Amino acid sequence: MAAQKGNKGTVRRRRERKNIERGAAHIQSTFNNTIVTITDTQGNAVSWASSGELGFRGSRKSTPFAAQTAAETAARIAMEHGMKSVEVYVKGPGAGREAAIRALQAAGLDVSMIKDVTPIPHNGCRPPKRRRV
Repeated sequence: MAAQKGNKGTVRRRRERKNIERGAAHIQSTFNNTIVTITDTQGNAVSWASSGELGFRGSRKSTPFAAQTAAETAARIAMEHGMKSVEVYVKGPGAGREAAIRALQAAGLDVSMIKDVTPIPHNGCRPPKRRRV
C-alpha cells in the first residue's frame, strides 16, 4: 500500500525518489523573506524551502543566514532526488540573494549559470512612499 496513515487521520503519500540530474533553482528574495524553489527542466517543483518555513520569524526572516539555511535545505532535498547541477534564477532586491547562491554551491550542487530575472517596470505602478526611520 503506497499511502501511510498520519497521526491526525490524514493520508500521506510516500514521496518517490525521482532521478533528475539537471534543474533550475529559483531564488525569490524580498525585503521580508527568501524563498528557494528547485525545479526540473520542465519547471515542476522538486523541492522548496523558505526562511519563514524554517522557523525564522520577524526581522530574522530577511537575514542572509536565513536565506542560506533555506537554500541548504532545498538543495539537500533536491540532491536526494539525484540532482547534480542547477541554473540559478534570482528575483528580488532582498538581502539573501548572494548568501543563497553560495549555499547552493557549498551544498554540492554545480551552478552552471546565474541569471537575474528581477522584474523592472517601464514606469508602471507608483512605488510606495519613502520610509522615514
